[in-house]
Amino acid sequence: MNGLEPRRLADDVALSLVFFTRLPLPYLGSNGRTLAQAIWAAPVAGFAVALIGAVAYEVATQFGLAAGPAAALALAAGMVATGCLHEDGLSDVADGFGGGRTRERKLEIMRDSRIGNYGAAALGLSLLLRWSALAELPGPADVLAALVAAHCASRALPGLLMHLTPPARIDGLSVGTGEVARDTALAGAALGAVALLVLGVHAAVVILALLALIFYGFRRLCLQQIGGQTGDTAGALQQLAEIAVLLAASAVLA
Repeated sequence: MNGLEPRRLADDVALSLVFFTRLPLPYLGSNGRTLAQAIWAAPVAGFAVALIGAVAYEVATQFGLAAGPAAALALAAGMVATGCLHEDGLSDVADGFGGGRTRERKLEIMRDSRIGNYGAAALGLSLLLRWSALAELPGPADVLAALVAAHCASRALPGLLMHLTPPARIDGLSVGTGEVARDTALAGAALGAVALLVLGVHAAVVILALLALIFYGFRRLCLQQIGGQTGDTAGALQQLAEIAVLLAASAVLA
């Protein structure tokens, strides 16, 4: 192993935590590393978010709250930790894909900071599905397993999307991030797949197949709607995958 590799790994993890969360972390620079190079570590940031949500759930239950309110607080803690980064992408994509008639209009709507009917409905449905899945789980240990699987595996997919799909714009976050190399995308995917093992080997295999279908279908949709991917589509894909894994976890663990 090259002597610089451990430092690069640490830089990538730090860069991913700073970008994908709002945690007050001391960050001294990326030492020349870009987000495109560091995106393999997005599942590591997901692990941190999962732990925060699980701690919120545990504290809530220790204070005597029922599973429903505890699940809501776990979701809220995760959203605070990420600054609703991915939820923003989901709402923008729903508004753009649902409200625009042309490719140009869809991209224009996706850049609008206002939330429309499609975006509000998508956010509401996302919250409802994730909350109901967590609320059905028997206890804190199961919630921890579900959150780790969902947050880590879902954050493995945006890197793959950016590697396999051309940017839909000539500017914006996706273009500014840079080109994601195949090895980088595969490394992130491997981390996400390993995280699914907390739900058991059989469940992990089934969920991997489900995520592959979601990825394939969403990528095709992006190509049809806007001719490529953007930062918003990466966030929307993460949300779709997180919902899918939490629903699967509720079926396995409840």
